[in-house]
Amino acid sequence: MEQTAGFNYGIVDEKLKEACGVFGIFNPHDRDIDLARITYFALFALQHRGQESAGIAVSHGRGISVHKGMGLVSEVFSDTNFDALKGKIASGHVRYSTTGSSTLANAQPLVVRYHRGSMALAHNGNLINACEIRDGLEKQGTVFQTTIDSEVVANLIARLQQDSIEDAVKKALEQVKGAYALVIMTNDKLIGVRDPNGIRPLSIGALDGCYVLASETCAFDTIGAQFVRDVSPGEIVVIDKSGINSLFIESGARKALCIFEFVYFARPDSVLEGSSVHMARLEAGRQLAREHPAEADLVIGVPDSGTVSAIGFAEGSGIPYSHGLIKNRYIGRTFIKPSQQSRELGVRLKLNALKAVIKGKRLVMVDDSIVRGTTSGQIVQMLKEAGAKEVHVRVSSPRVTHSCYFGIDTSSRKELIGATHSAAEIREFIKADSLGYLSLEGLIKSTGLSAEDFCTACFSGRYPMDVPKEGDKYLFEKY
Repeated sequence: MEQTAGFNYGIVDEKLKEACGVFGIFNPHDRDIDLARITYFALFALQHRGQESAGIAVSHGRGISVHKGMGLVSEVFSDTNFDALKGKIASGHVRYSTTGSSTLANAQPLVVRYHRGSMALAHNGNLINACEIRDGLEKQGTVFQTTIDSEVVANLIARLQQDSIEDAVKKALEQVKGAYALVIMTNDKLIGVRDPNGIRPLSIGALDGCYVLASETCAFDTIGAQFVRDVSPGEIVVIDKSGINSLFIESGARKALCIFEFVYFARPDSVLEGSSVHMARLEAGRQLAREHPAEADLVIGVPDSGTVSAIGFAEGSGIPYSHGLIKNRYIGRTFIKPSQQSRELGVRLKLNALKAVIKGKRLVMVDDSIVRGTTSGQIVQMLKEAGAKEVHVRVSSPRVTHSCYFGIDTSSRKELIGATHSAAEIREFIKADSLGYLSLEGLIKSTGLSAEDFCTACFSGRYPMDVPKEGDKYLFEKY
């Protein structure tokens, strides 16, 4: 495949990566409940939000026990771990790093001791002024053990010694800017927080009289919990034996849920702000068929993220849908040296074309996004080698043209093909017979929500707050 100047071809998987998934559960009853094991199952449901590390912390009233490790949830925990994780409150975390390296020291929940006892913090998102705050704290003598921005929040909370934990959380978060969904656990309280823009999702559930917090509602379905409501932007939810109480971070910020939750990050069986992710992706496919019709024999999706929109495209166009690409679901975390041959092998390890289905056919290939273009080009090549007469690529989101600063691992703009190339140039680069992107208006319409509800900066460049200059995107690089 031809190369384009400025692109990083050493990356096999070009999908955008979400930062983390968080979970928490509070047991107000006298009877014992295996909270650690419930948290374990919930983290399975949130595994798609991070595959680098996983951890569970449990408060037993006299302190906090924690077990965490590198790898998938199934790799980090075994039955013997749960014997040491007994208590009335539990929190969990799965991580994909956007600030801080992928090491055990940076795995969460982050457990710290301070004058009031112990605290465990699990964070999804990214703070855009964390480096500045960290420098100030270090000059005052604070010692940091990790390279993650989450530790900045923990230190700010711990330093507010005169306040209750909820007031300390509020005052600490009034100093930070960025995106965060936090689950904070002390000896006797479980606290959930969502940033004033509500960029990252967080919901409240109920399970047999226990209160539950999770990044996505699919975790509630897995453990048998009932959805109660979403945490509001800027809300601090405090859960203890008296029930649930709330206070708010006053900022005047507008609501700005990350729209990529609907495009790719969230599981299809989750519900965000009252809108079904599955139905939104289905409608995005229908809308894509209206905006960019194609003359073809078959519609296929790039599994798994493009499958639902491909079905929607088929419904909207009247062209039959079929499985044309088979995904290897057992590949795990594969590391491949960045030679041209091995990069192509990396795609073929994950996907294979169904030759009997696609041979001689004109195809519409639907995917959720194109970030760098390398993987899309290799899939198009694979389909044509398998006998496809034509491959018309349709994308159920607009071009990704700007970096994210709020907890998504996007490249610098020069590595985003949508920022440096027109749609016509991208079509030529990936060797597709035609290429069509869903409009931003069409994407928003598919969710059933208002344009004012979303952060669309990766598509539009309109950020909900001032962001650092491009060179400061990866905040803790110097550490």
